[in-house]
Amino acid sequence: PEPPLDYLLDRMQHCDLVLIEGFKGGDFPKLEVWRDVVGKPTLWPQWPGIVALASDQAISHRSIRVLNLSDVVSIANFVLEHAITR
Repeated sequence: PEPPLDYLLDRMQHCDLVLIEGFKGGDFPKLEVWRDVVGKPTLWPQWPGIVALASDQAISHRSIRVLNLSDVVSIANFVLEHAITR
Protein backbone atom coordinates (compact mmCIF):
# COMPACT_ATOMS: atom_id res chain seq x y z
CA PRO A 1 0.00 0.00 0.00
CA GLU A 2 1.04 3.58 -0.65
CA PRO A 3 2.09 5.67 2.34
CA PRO A 4 -0.27 8.55 3.16
CA LEU A 5 0.45 11.78 1.31
CA ASP A 6 0.99 13.77 4.53
CA TYR A 7 3.64 11.25 5.57
CA LEU A 8 5.48 11.71 2.25
CA LEU A 9 5.23 15.51 2.34
CA ASP A 10 6.58 15.65 5.90
CA ARG A 11 9.75 13.91 4.73
CA MET A 12 10.52 16.28 1.87
CA GLN A 13 13.13 18.98 2.11
CA HIS A 14 11.92 22.56 1.93
CA CYS A 15 10.64 23.48 -1.51
CA ASP A 16 8.34 26.11 -2.99
CA LEU A 17 5.93 23.82 -4.82
CA VAL A 18 5.11 20.11 -4.92
CA LEU A 19 3.20 18.65 -7.86
CA ILE A 20 1.45 15.41 -6.97
CA GLU A 21 0.44 12.73 -9.43
CA GLY A 22 -2.08 10.24 -8.12
CA PHE A 23 -3.77 10.53 -4.70
CA LYS A 24 -7.11 11.25 -6.40
CA GLY A 25 -8.96 10.99 -3.11
CA GLY A 26 -6.87 13.69 -1.40
CA ASP A 27 -8.43 16.88 -0.10
CA PHE A 28 -6.63 19.41 -2.31
CA PRO A 29 -7.34 21.09 -5.67
CA LYS A 30 -6.74 18.88 -8.69
CA LEU A 31 -6.02 19.50 -12.36
CA GLU A 32 -7.27 16.60 -14.45
CA VAL A 33 -5.28 15.82 -17.59
CA TRP A 34 -7.69 14.26 -20.09
CA ARG A 35 -7.13 12.91 -23.58
CA ASP A 36 -10.01 11.69 -25.75
CA VAL A 37 -7.81 9.02 -27.40
CA VAL A 38 -7.63 7.12 -24.10
CA GLY A 39 -11.32 6.34 -24.54
CA LYS A 40 -12.42 7.03 -20.98
CA PRO A 41 -14.68 9.78 -19.65
CA THR A 42 -13.31 12.57 -17.49
CA LEU A 43 -13.11 11.97 -13.75
CA TRP A 44 -14.75 15.37 -13.32
CA PRO A 45 -17.43 15.97 -12.03
CA GLN A 46 -17.57 12.68 -10.07
CA TRP A 47 -14.26 13.21 -8.23
CA PRO A 48 -14.26 16.04 -5.69
CA GLY A 49 -11.55 18.66 -5.86
CA ILE A 50 -11.04 18.81 -9.64
CA VAL A 51 -10.86 22.54 -10.39
CA ALA A 52 -9.84 22.39 -14.07
CA LEU A 53 -9.31 20.10 -17.04
CA ALA A 54 -6.23 20.19 -19.27
CA SER A 55 -6.87 18.53 -22.60
CA ASP A 56 -5.61 18.22 -26.15
CA GLN A 57 -9.24 18.42 -27.30
CA ALA A 58 -11.59 21.39 -27.30
CA ILE A 59 -14.03 20.84 -24.44
CA SER A 60 -16.78 23.29 -23.67
CA HIS A 61 -17.98 23.22 -20.08
CA ARG A 62 -19.36 26.28 -18.39
CA SER A 63 -18.89 24.97 -14.87
CA ILE A 64 -15.15 24.13 -15.00
CA ARG A 65 -12.06 25.80 -16.42
CA VAL A 66 -10.59 24.02 -19.46
CA LEU A 67 -6.93 24.54 -20.35
CA ASN A 68 -5.18 23.66 -23.59
CA LEU A 69 -2.73 20.87 -22.81
CA SER A 70 -0.11 22.36 -25.14
CA ASP A 71 -0.29 25.80 -23.47
CA VAL A 72 2.29 25.14 -20.76
CA VAL A 73 2.45 28.78 -19.65
CA SER A 74 -1.31 28.93 -18.97
CA ILE A 75 -1.20 25.63 -17.09
CA ALA A 76 1.76 26.77 -14.97
CA ASN A 77 0.02 30.07 -14.17
CA PHE A 78 -3.17 28.21 -13.23
CA VAL A 79 -1.25 25.85 -10.93
CA LEU A 80 0.51 28.75 -9.21
CA GLU A 81 -2.76 30.63 -8.74
CA HIS A 82 -4.36 27.60 -7.08
CA ALA A 83 -1.42 26.38 -5.00
CA ILE A 84 -2.14 25.72 -1.33
CA THR A 85 0.35 26.88 1.28
CA ARG A 86 0.94 24.88 4.46
